[in-house]
Amino acid sequence: MVAITQQTLIAEIKRQQALSRSIAADQEALSSGKKLSTASQDPQTWVQISEIGRAQAQQTAWSANVAYGKTRSAKAESNLDEISNLLARARELTISASNGAIGTQDKAAYVTELQSIKTNISELLNEKDYQGLPVYDDGTAVQVPISRGLSIDVVGTRQQISEGIDVGTGTPMTLDDIFDAAIAAAQGTSAADQTAAVGLFDSATSHIVLQQSLQGVRADRLDAAGERLTDVDLTLAERRSGLEDTDLTEVITSMQGKLLTLEAAQAALARINRQSLFDLIS
Repeated sequence: MVAITQQTLIAEIKRQQALSRSIAADQEALSSGKKLSTASQDPQTWVQISEIGRAQAQQTAWSANVAYGKTRSAKAESNLDEISNLLARARELTISASNGAIGTQDKAAYVTELQSIKTNISELLNEKDYQGLPVYDDGTAVQVPISRGLSIDVVGTRQQISEGIDVGTGTPMTLDDIFDAAIAAAQGTSAADQTAAVGLFDSATSHIVLQQSLQGVRADRLDAAGERLTDVDLTLAERRSGLEDTDLTEVITSMQGKLLTLEAAQAALARINRQSLFDLIS
């Protein structure tokens, strides 16, 4: 009978120790705000939380790509706007230079400003951002990953913007070609060349307007991607919170019940320990 009683006492002590550990885990959950502190507490839930954490890390990387893509896109749009304004000014100068009543000095001033505009446009096309990367890609647009299996180009290339301009002759021209033709026409006296130069700037402006539209499409895609990533972020955060975050009311209620149970068990064990061997076997 004594052996059986000793086994019972050992089992009760182990039960109280387990109860104490459970209370300690509840206290940790309250202080940290997290249900689980080790994988052994709930391996299946721990795996789910880990998988969501990896997905959130990937989402963070994609969101960073979208944010930087938006910065590049905004700068590209700004430069295109400036190029469009410069082309409008170049057209005005070409028209003014074709006025036969102007003097040689005025014509020279128009030519000088046209040359300056040509240089400014070249600088805008070759400008670099704060990270030292070109505002516009060179040759081939760089694809930026924004979600699993999806990469997009966020800016156009310098060649797309400055080359392949349809001027209605069957032979595309570059912006440099157009400016060279306009400068030569302004320096000369051919009315036909001067009129043609104005038409070239009209074609160049139409080409830039198209590039602005394409850049707007890229910006819209980035905005849409950013919104999708935000939605997924919220969904993942909600799922993780449901698995990981402590339910204060539930844990407090559970811990209070365990404390009462443990206190009662400890009191009972203390009374048993005060009993004599005779009391245990009688």
